[in-house]
Amino acid sequence: MLVLRGADVVDANGIREADVAIEDGEIVSVGDVSDADEELDVSGKFVAPGLIDSHIHSSMDGRPDVTSVFGDSDMMLSYRAVSNLRDALRAGVTTVRDLGSPTTLALDAADAIEAGLIEGPRIVACGQNVVMTGGHGHWHGREADGEAEVKKAVREQLKRGAGVVKCMATGGVLTDGAITGSPELDEAELTTLVETAAAKHVPTAAHAHGTEGIKNAVRAGISSIEHGTFMDREAAEMMADRGTYWVPTAKASAGIVEHGTEAGIPEYAVEKAEDAIESVADAFEYAMDAEVPIAMGTDAGTPFNFHADIPEEIELMVEYGMSPEAALEAATVNAADLLGLSDVGLVEEGYRADLVVLDSDPREDERTWQSPAKIMSNGSIVR
Repeated sequence: MLVLRGADVVDANGIREADVAIEDGEIVSVGDVSDADEELDVSGKFVAPGLIDSHIHSSMDGRPDVTSVFGDSDMMLSYRAVSNLRDALRAGVTTVRDLGSPTTLALDAADAIEAGLIEGPRIVACGQNVVMTGGHGHWHGREADGEAEVKKAVREQLKRGAGVVKCMATGGVLTDGAITGSPELDEAELTTLVETAAAKHVPTAAHAHGTEGIKNAVRAGISSIEHGTFMDREAAEMMADRGTYWVPTAKASAGIVEHGTEAGIPEYAVEKAEDAIESVADAFEYAMDAEVPIAMGTDAGTPFNFHADIPEEIELMVEYGMSPEAALEAATVNAADLLGLSDVGLVEEGYRADLVVLDSDPREDERTWQSPAKIMSNGSIVR
């Protein structure tokens, strides 16, 4: 049994002085622990849950033009995913939700991590995105039109073992010719997607920038809205009423706008990102006013949005008006709830020992997540 001694334990339930005892990958005690086979002195530091990123792309590596990734072989995509997932874990991200990778790549990566074959965070994966023909992300999605095709596309992902079904309710920034806020899959198709996934008790996620697409997805019963850039007050209230999560992915547009065409990002993507980023502050205002549940996600893998930098999303969320404490909740307990996981997100007995040791209180210093002193995944010290 390993015991972390001398730290303040901090999570969504508050802060307390306690030892944390870990055995067989699980937290077995939080309190006064007398006996230990091994001890780690973390005096003066803070033990917190590992971060949960609700929106990544394992095979995308932050390159300026993401579409060039998909000219690579399946083997190269797999090697790249191994590197990205290792980077995420070593940044203190112990659980991720992959919302779109080619074929079974992310699903297989989840199995490989669980088996101890590669190093990375626990993965909940969607398999392939369900997209309309020629829609956003069609280059690695499962194209489907009409309710019958959507139903089949969803069933294909469920057959592969998807833990979430992801779809495109609107256009997006990184697909040439797609109009960012314009609806793609319609409400009837989205409803079919939700009902088909629900038959297997699998949640859903919708990429949705534009207001009409957001509302279509919410009415259809989608579990989470990804991006939600042009959300208006009515859409936010709809989401709050139905308990629909919002995953803002602020880093995605920020990385594109900051680096621009000079860094090799396609002009069409920069133009759309510059237009979108102007609405992000309003979306945060509407969501927080309506008390929409928020889960942290980065869209890691998009241009200059690296898996190693995932914790920077928390700082951006605070810059957009969330408190550091609310951002902590978004990146731990809220994200765990969205992913349907009951054993991560808190430092409590019976939870997985997915932990980070921080130099300062993350409820007061949102930047402390970016430089963890220690990282533990499933009871093993990563670094």
